[in-house]
Amino acid sequence: MTRRTPPIALGRAAVAASIAACTLASANRAADVPDVARPPAQLVGPDPKMADPYATKSVNNNPKVTGWPAGKAPVAAAGLAVNAFARDLENPRTAYVLPDGSVLVAESNTNKRASANRVRRLVDGDKDGVAEAMNVFADGLKQPFGMTVIGDWFYVANTDAVLRWPYKPGQAKVEGEGQKILDLPADGYNNHWTRNLVASADGKKLYVTVGSATNVDEKLDQDAKDPRRAAVLVCDPDGSNARVYAGGLRNPAGVAIEPTTGVVWAAVNERDEIGDDIAPDYMTSVKEGAFYGWPYAYWGKHEDPRHKGARPDLVAKSLTPDYALGAHTASLGLAFATGNTLTDAFRSGAFVGQHGSWNRAELTGYRVLYVPFKAGKTAGPPVDVLAGFVSDAAKREVYGRPVGVTTMADGSLLVCDDSGNTVWRVAAKK
Repeated sequence: MTRRTPPIALGRAAVAASIAACTLASANRAADVPDVARPPAQLVGPDPKMADPYATKSVNNNPKVTGWPAGKAPVAAAGLAVNAFARDLENPRTAYVLPDGSVLVAESNTNKRASANRVRRLVDGDKDGVAEAMNVFADGLKQPFGMTVIGDWFYVANTDAVLRWPYKPGQAKVEGEGQKILDLPADGYNNHWTRNLVASADGKKLYVTVGSATNVDEKLDQDAKDPRRAAVLVCDPDGSNARVYAGGLRNPAGVAIEPTTGVVWAAVNERDEIGDDIAPDYMTSVKEGAFYGWPYAYWGKHEDPRHKGARPDLVAKSLTPDYALGAHTASLGLAFATGNTLTDAFRSGAFVGQHGSWNRAELTGYRVLYVPFKAGKTAGPPVDVLAGFVSDAAKREVYGRPVGVTTMADGSLLVCDDSGNTVWRVAAKK
């Protein structure tokens, strides 16, 4: 895919960028998946080479979802195989593996469309990689997204609150409306309606994500009235002692605990409408008390021209994220590999579900990436794990769109494809 990028002065930085781009291309070719909609190499990694604001016009380029024809599936990396774990779901957004091995799937949608507002339980009793049983685990919810279990409690993050129910392994469904432990902001625009959550490694804290109320908080008042917006919150398992853990995170839809360090990481969707190759979505370790720039700055201390001079103090305070994932890729899903995940190539790193762009002239994203880690930090270029979601780039047609990613005890990876109404399973090829 050819992209026009601003000229970069030659020198060590340019040479390093060129080498990194070649390495990225080589790694992705080895993955043996289609390069259609692959994020440009210069916009991926710890040091993205961004275009200037308004170097290209903002476009509304929503994809057209055609659905998966019979016999068609995404394309997995070399050495991996993909199959449908479950079909005929209703906008599956995220999955969570219960202690008994059954899989929960949150079915929900934006407030602009009908939402199933439930969690379904999938059971693969014969361990053949296909769920043969399905039942409603929790119903009557309000745009559920994040799920977890802490001790004897099952938690769901609705768009407006965190709820919990008593839970025992093997339980087929929860009873009642659940106990509300934490109210969450859900008023106004709220297009960033997803609320994710994850428990700390010791189960003593619950981290909850809340997106911004606007694209870039044009009036600088809507989110200022509620600091819980565009933030990662933290509370005790009963909802007490809730506070903002870190702010300035425009839409931290994915959240996970890095297994070797216990550090919280988030996948964050950045702002739109200032050009094709700006600003990059990213994944980052989330530091307590830190501020990551939104809405005044992006990728560290790059001031957003729409807020020029508004808060120089916060621009100066803005931390640079760890790893760029490409502009407008809608990187929504985040899960870390466990020790036995897939093949040797995918044993220590993070999987990222990229829902795909709407605000870019050429489609970008629509794939699952793997970012290698070493000693708790990113360590090299990404590799495509699953692609083939785009059916015709010229017509903007896609079969489906990946969102949530999660690993299973048998080492396989589950990918929620909301537009394709399918949960895909990726495993080592036999």
